[in-house]
Amino acid sequence: MRHARRGRKLGREAQHRKAMLGTMAGQVITHGRIKTTAPKAKELRGVVDKLINTAKKDDLHARRQAVKVLKDKTVVRRLFEDVAPDLDGRTSGYTRILKLGPRLGDGAENVYLELVNYRAE
Repeated sequence: MRHARRGRKLGREAQHRKAMLGTMAGQVITHGRIKTTAPKAKELRGVVDKLINTAKKDDLHARRQAVKVLKDKTVVRRLFEDVAPDLDGRTSGYTRILKLGPRLGDGAENVYLELVNYRAE
């Protein structure tokens, strides 16, 4: 039994899951919104929210922690200079999930995961 076991496995091993979530978090920070499946979005929401909370501290240690997850210094710079200051008035809830309906191929639930301050251009 999996009592008190947190998180979803998403059909991947731990290293693959960690790399995938880091990449997807970088895409959310870069683009403001991504289209994915509901279980991935629910898992990713926590990763992005923690990154934004870390970025609000805005010190060297916080930057190093963000680089550890995101692996790309340009994305980290965008997180610290653009995203975190825009969300400074909030204490949590930096992302939202918008349901789009089932995917045609396999029926998986498609969603948009977006930052709350996302504006479609």
